[in-house]
Amino acid sequence: MRPNEKWHTREVEQLAKAFLTMKNANETARFLRDLLTIKEIQTFAQRWQVACLLDSGKSFKEIEKISGASSATITRVNQYLHYGEDGYQTALQRIKASKKS
Repeated sequence: MRPNEKWHTREVEQLAKAFLTMKNANETARFLRDLLTIKEIQTFAQRWQVACLLDSGKSFKEIEKISGASSATITRVNQYLHYGEDGYQTALQRIKASKKS
């Protein structure tokens, strides 16, 4: 994270550190449920699904059909996937690496 960006506040840093304290997917899911509404969780999950589908080479039309995401959401995720802070790329690469192990 870049400390000089407006979105990167002390509170965001503390939230990121809270995620790091989770020991597994189950704990993280429970933390997400306490932190977010069900709709917010579903929205984030859909964005992650779109990122995974884009990374696998699916077309926008295929992704729209599979995920139900709007073309605007797919475009936004694609933009961040390629020109964002590399958060999607980092997670995708680490998941791929863990599957090879």
